[in-house]
Amino acid sequence: MTEIERAFAGGKAFIAFITCGDPDLETTAAAVRAAAENGADLIELGIPFSDPTAEGPVIQAASLRALRGGVTTDRIFAFVRRLRREVSVPLVFMTYANVVFSYGADRFMAACREAGVSGLILPDLPYEEKEEFAPACRRHGVALISLIAPTSADRIARIAAGAEGFVYLVSSLGVTGTRSAITTDLAPLVQTIRKNTRLPVAVGFGISTPEQARQMAACADGVIVGSAILRLLEQYGRQAPPHVGAFVREMKRAIR
Repeated sequence: MTEIERAFAGGKAFIAFITCGDPDLETTAAAVRAAAENGADLIELGIPFSDPTAEGPVIQAASLRALRGGVTTDRIFAFVRRLRREVSVPLVFMTYANVVFSYGADRFMAACREAGVSGLILPDLPYEEKEEFAPACRRHGVALISLIAPTSADRIARIAAGAEGFVYLVSSLGVTGTRSAITTDLAPLVQTIRKNTRLPVAVGFGISTPEQARQMAACADGVIVGSAILRLLEQYGRQAPPHVGAFVREMKRAIR
């Protein structure tokens, strides 16, 4: 069992997404600690990118604030190496293909391994182009986590069969961000995924309330929440970590 799979071993997993460097790396560290202490089973760390095409306005704004604050990929790797002394839950990066390509795929994956990052999510990387980065991921033991969307249709089985770490199931069409309701019928998608892989399935995009989390966890192995957490960081700034912890605790309780 991999470190990522262990995150799902204790029941329904809660996955928190936090953008590195918004408003600064010290606050990011405190928010990650608060999330882990209050029940987050796995944490996605966002490496900011200037053109985050899969993201809604909340995560876009967080990325821009972080970049304006001087965050770089090298600074984030150094930050995660320090963070690993305090946080034991699995960590994965979420960023964009250009960030990894410009850094150098092999160098990036080697740095992930050194920092204790178990997986990588690239929302703009089509399944058909994953071999651009997969060999470097394999060399350094970093899971290249696949996304499956409601529009994946006849590709779902193929993507699921080649998945690593966990399957990231996109709950609805469009970009990330909180939604008043999630109306996609995910059960048939989860059923198809499970016929083709034994990896856990986590649902993300749009989940922001305990009721939505409970609804999504009913058919999947975990839920992913990002924009609702970043709204707290936007609202409270350096005082946000206790609010993040309280939110994670409430969401984790909802999916138990």
